[in-house]
Amino acid sequence: MFLLRSAFWLTLAFLVIRPGVDMGDAAAALSSEAMARGSQFVAERIEAIECDDLHCVGGKALATAALQTNPLAGAPMHAQPARHPVPHPRPRPDRAG
Repeated sequence: MFLLRSAFWLTLAFLVIRPGVDMGDAAAALSSEAMARGSQFVAERIEAIECDDLHCVGGKALATAALQTNPLAGAPMHAQPARHPVPHPRPRPDRAG
């Protein structure tokens, strides 16, 4: 029984950590595909709403604009450049030595 369990776990580990597969790229591709499909589904549902007043039309426009400017659709946060660079300290005055 020990050999059977060991063979099972070694096979499972090889399938998860097999050579030639980058888990980061696979996860990023899966994530971006899921976000795109989810945004498309939500956009279809928003467009299906029938509006008769200005408040509803404005809400639909806001929701549609928010879906199209999705910050998660681009590169991940750690790969994007910093929005505000780190401030540098002021130089020491000449009289300070």
